[in-house]
Formats: sequence, structure tokens, C-alpha cells
Amino acid sequence: MRTFILLMAFTLTFSSLSGQMNQKHRVIILTDIEADPDDTQSLVRLLLYSNEIDIKGIIATTSCWHKSTVNPESIRKVVQAYGKVQPNLIKHDAAFPEAETLFLLIKQGLPEYGMLGVGNDKDSEGSDWIINELENNDGRPLWISVWGGANTLAQALYKIKNTKTEKEQKELISKLRVYTISDQDDSGIWIRNNYPDLFYIVTPGDDYGGATWTGINSFVHGINNDRISNSWLARNIQQGHGPLGAAYPDVAWGMEGDTPSFLSLVLNGLNNADHPEWGGWGGRYELYKPDFSTRKKGGSGVPFEPETRKIWTNAVDNYTPYIANEFGRSVKQDTITFNDFKVTLWRWRDDFQNDFAARMDWCTKSYREANHAPVIVLSNPEHITVKSGQGFGLDAFDTTDPDGDSFSFLWFNYPEAGTYKKLIRIEGAENAHGAYIIAPKVDKEETAHFILKVTDKGEPQLTSYKRVIVTIKP
Repeated sequence: MRTFILLMAFTLTFSSLSGQMNQKHRVIILTDIEADPDDTQSLVRLLLYSNEIDIKGIIATTSCWHKSTVNPESIRKVVQAYGKVQPNLIKHDAAFPEAETLFLLIKQGLPEYGMLGVGNDKDSEGSDWIINELENNDGRPLWISVWGGANTLAQALYKIKNTKTEKEQKELISKLRVYTISDQDDSGIWIRNNYPDLFYIVTPGDDYGGATWTGINSFVHGINNDRISNSWLARNIQQGHGPLGAAYPDVAWGMEGDTPSFLSLVLNGLNNADHPEWGGWGGRYELYKPDFSTRKKGGSGVPFEPETRKIWTNAVDNYTPYIANEFGRSVKQDTITFNDFKVTLWRWRDDFQNDFAARMDWCTKSYREANHAPVIVLSNPEHITVKSGQGFGLDAFDTTDPDGDSFSFLWFNYPEAGTYKKLIRIEGAENAHGAYIIAPKVDKEETAHFILKVTDKGEPQLTSYKRVIVTIKP
């Protein structure tokens, strides 16, 4: 009886943790839409993930490139296009919201630049909307995805500070998670300096070339860059995919520079948004006080000031891609290795571009005609503990594909995500449903992350993931 009770307690605890991990993330978008076509591009993609991301607001704001105008009507135009394809999207997932629901979430900040829009009598429907959502009885963190300037968030924080008790302020701010696409007004550094406990992901300043998020559209020598080409976008997104695809504008300065701010909110088995140091579709980030004294200034007029506290910012991955092998084992490691901060994002680029293309197909195709990602079923827990030097197995034998497609496995260690930083190799074949690993010998407790990537052979090829975190004890 005692064993049964303990087993039930473990099962309930595991189910509770699993449920928390699979909860949709809620997010409010701040967008300087019309400053650059990439905001509209990112909005098109965001709406195709509205079944998995709980959108709580889309607020038109200013930025250093768009100082005195906000354009909520441009948001409405994209949502209107979404409304025309939503009846087909729900054939693939009933969780896609109706356009009428999204229209109610469109708000605007003040048409003022940066800190000129922060202070007494500077409230807007956008800043008040952020506070209202924070005050809702919702235990989930509230992500603020900042595509332009951050002053609407700054005003919300200003009002909270001046109208709430210290206890209330602490409680509300603890719910916030901020990811800003660099600094696009002077309120970003003000927020970080005045709210030292606020969870904040950013590559500070306006030197976009030094920012992790640019990995989404950077041309990388030594890999295939086709999936960010204009011809790929025209063929897979813009043309022949209904009104929402037609609403996706041509690239002007860079493709979808704002998309990384929400990519890690997608529940794909790899991403864990509350752990930026683990890495995922939106890149990998570490918590430290950066020294960007050698960085260039971008010329936008945004302040270029030293950081006064730790922030989540650029991290470096050492990455050797796996490539197709024509004879023998179906994959092999490439002969080139990459080592920088942008690779933390672009290493997943083919996968998330294919995923985007498949979802665009959902706008016009029936479930049977379109492709859907494999469903990974692990035979082992996602957290296991082993002893130093011990061999152990991981397995995903029961994995399936909803379309009946064939699929391929790939297991690999992600050293930067754990505390044990040396590469742990898979023994034997890394592309079978099971993997055998020998834990390294350690003299203190360490963690190691192993990623399972399952890719189908449909069109486009779609990938799902599982992350297994192994605690290695001496």
C-alpha cells in the first residue's frame, strides 16, 4: 500500500510538472510596425502560432526609426487577413483563435519617442493594458516581446511604481519576462537601471551586427542559406498560400528581425523560455553583466551606456552540423565547426523555417494534404540521474507521425546547456531510436543535456524535439 501511495504521489507530481511545462506562454507584443516591413513579416508568423502561444495584446508603439507615429491599423490589416484563413487553420488545430478575439487585443502606445512618453499623464491604452494583464488572476509569467521601442512598458512600470505598494510592485514585476530586439529607444536602459530584478533578454545598444537575434537572417558561409532567400519566401510563404501569405511583405533591410523574441515560446520540446541558458529556437543567452565597451554604435541616437546589472545576453555555442550522408549511415558530422553567438539561433533555422512553411500550407490545405510534426514518445523520463562513469540508455521507440510519414532520429549532447561543458558523444549510431551513452567521470555533481531531434520525410520536412537532462553524480 505504501509503495502504491508513493507511486501515485510521484505520478501526480510528474503530471503536474509536465502540465506546467506544456502550458501555453502568454505574451504581449510591442511593435513599431511600419518602421520596417519585418514587423509585418513577424506578425504573420506569430499569428500562425496563435494556437500554441497565448497572445494577450498587440500594441503599436514608436521607436528610434518611427518616433512620432503609431500604426494600429497596420496590425488590423494583418489580423483581417488571418481571419480569412482561420476557418482552414482550425482543420489542423481547433485552438487557433477567431480574428474577432485578436482584434480586441490590438492597442496603441503614445506617439512619442522613448522617455518623452514616460511620466505623469503619459498613460496610454497600451501601458494600461499591460498592467491589467499583469493584474489578472493568472499564475503564468507575462512575456513582453519588444519589436521596437520599450517606452510603453516603461510607462506601465512607472505607473506601477507610483500607484502600488512595494509588495504589489514586487509581485507584479516578478511575473514579467522581457525580450527586446536590441535597444530602439532610450527607455530600455532606463528600465534595466531602475528595475534590477526584472527578467530581461537583450543584446544592449543599437549595434545590430553584434546581436544574437540577427542570426535569423544572417548569411552564413559554409551552410545552405536557401531558406532565408527571397525566392524561398516567395514560393513557400507569399504566393499561393492565401490572404495571410499575400500579406507578408518583401524584405527591405532584413527578414523577420523581430521573430526571435517569441520563437522560444513555441512548445516544441526543445524550447524552455524560462531557461534562456538552455538554448532554443530564439537563441541561447547567459546571465551576466556585459562589457560592450568595444562594440560599435549604430547611429540611431539610442543611448550607449554601460550596463549596471546582470542581464540575459549573448552566449556562444560551438556547433558542428550534421549533414546527410549518401551511403552507409544516413548522417555524418560536417568538416566545419562554428563558434559564435549567432549560431545559437541559426543552428535551428532550417527547422523553424520549414515549420513556418508547413503552417502557411495549413492556411489553404486540408489536414490530409498538409504535413504535421512527428510526436516523440520517450521510454525514459526527461530528467534522470546517473553515477560518474555509468552507462545508460535513452529511447524513443514509440514515436509516431500523424501523417504516417517515415522519420529520422538524431541524438546529440548540447554541452553549453548543462554544467558539464565537454562534449559527451553518443556511443555507436546517433541516428537510431535508442542511444547509449557513458557518463563522464566527474568529481562534483554535473548536468548534461541531450537533445533528440526527430525529422519526418514529408514536405516540408518537420522536426520535433525532446530534451533529456541527465544529472551526473560523483
